[in-house]
Amino acid sequence: MTESDDNWYGPEAATFGDRVAGARDATGMTQAQLARRLGVKKATVQGWENDLSEPRANKLSMMAGLLNVSIMWLLTGEGDGMSGPAEGLRPADDFAEVLAEMRAIRADMRANAERAARLEKKLRLLVEQAQT
Repeated sequence: MTESDDNWYGPEAATFGDRVAGARDATGMTQAQLARRLGVKKATVQGWENDLSEPRANKLSMMAGLLNVSIMWLLTGEGDGMSGPAEGLRPADDFAEVLAEMRAIRADMRANAERAARLEKKLRLLVEQAQT
């Protein structure tokens, strides 16, 4: 590793958002996947990566674990983290994974819609019984 590699994500060269995006890319996760695993919206992750906001301590700790880097590295660029940008990522793999995730979400939505309809019918019957 050269001196310039050591400082690729250092405090002078990169921001918190750059480090989040770089570590996320290195794991092969999309913004949506990271958001789902952290229990936040994709827009929240985008805000972090664009340096518009920063996560609370509990989300920061979870994110460091998911991205396999230290909290200190995310915040300052120092400590256990990445030395440079990830190489050899294959976007086609990401597309297939995102498509599979979308299909799963659609199936969950369909099941939840059916469940909501059953609950609505049950509630309607209970209201009618209470009124008589």
